[in-house]
Amino acid sequence: MFMFEKALAGSRRYWIWILVLLAVIAIGFVSYLRQLSFGLGITGMGRDVSWGLYIAQFTFLVGVAASAVMVVLPYYLYDYALFSKITILGEFLAISAVAMCGLFIFVDMGQPSRILNVLLYPTPASMMFWDLVALSGYLVLNAVITLVTLSAERKSVAPPAWIKPIILVSIPWAISIHTVTAFLYNGLPGRSFWLTALLAPRFLASAFASGPALLILLCMIMRKLTRFDAGREPIQKLALIVMYALGAHLFFVLMEVFTVFYSGIPEQIQHFHYLFLGLDGHAALVPWTWVSVVLTPVALCLLIWHRTRKDEKVLAFVCVLVCLSLWIDKGIDLIVGGFVPSPLGAVTEYAPTLPEVAITLGIWAFGFLTLTVFYKITLSVRATLEG
Repeated sequence: MFMFEKALAGSRRYWIWILVLLAVIAIGFVSYLRQLSFGLGITGMGRDVSWGLYIAQFTFLVGVAASAVMVVLPYYLYDYALFSKITILGEFLAISAVAMCGLFIFVDMGQPSRILNVLLYPTPASMMFWDLVALSGYLVLNAVITLVTLSAERKSVAPPAWIKPIILVSIPWAISIHTVTAFLYNGLPGRSFWLTALLAPRFLASAFASGPALLILLCMIMRKLTRFDAGREPIQKLALIVMYALGAHLFFVLMEVFTVFYSGIPEQIQHFHYLFLGLDGHAALVPWTWVSVVLTPVALCLLIWHRTRKDEKVLAFVCVLVCLSLWIDKGIDLIVGGFVPSPLGAVTEYAPTLPEVAITLGIWAFGFLTLTVFYKITLSVRATLEG
């Protein structure tokens, strides 16, 4: 396999991390076998809330995958050499994120045969079909790009000329995967919470904040645990991208809040009441919502103030705040909030079950395992070249 032998050599700390991830994956897989046997009734989802923790992770991770364009576009299209060390790291992050997206869809569909129905009986009128096409195509594009560019780097030669058109195609494709994901939701006229033309721009803005924030954290972790150093300046440029994207996201959210409450449409206001204040005595998501509401402007202010942005210890903390706030807003609040109340006015609260959480953690562990292997191969190749 492609330089896989480089992932088989590592320190004791490296193998402990691998074994921990494998253990979490094993627990998640056993929980999935239980779900496969019993059915989706083992989860906290039901008739009124049919999408939950799985689709929340899917929505967040599609944004992480799409955000790779924020390093790919400057480096490949404008020869921005400052991102030379981190571009392939962003692409590998996108591959791992798309793989997790596929697994979350897989476990959410219930019986695996339902996935085959999408493939065997394609329905161009269905947004689910186009989402599958967009994600699988993006996965193939990034796999080819990383394979070719890393092979060229290992041989100390320039990448072949034919890879440039593929890279150019991957840039708008990255935008498309999150746009199509937004269409999955706002194409459902019965769900007024998602029925907004701002959903796709809001998705992209939050993606371009959360993805680079996660990449900054990964670069800092690698600097601490390995001899790889992405450099201070690239990290600061990524921090600027996070700042602008988070500002755009906050602006879009405020536009949504103004439109809903100024128009006074009851069906839309009820969803916001449930998230911010609770509805009919049900308020499970209120604390989560307010955590996101507080963290987003705090993180933005810390990013705008150049002294805190340039302090990498503070920047790491800010990136954690960004990822957490957007994971809540775009995952739990967006998905569950769209189902409560139902179109008939029923308020049915959702809480994930233990098997559901175990499966979710197992998929995240699989994503981190693939990312660890990809990064280990990349750093080993670069260490060999430097040696």
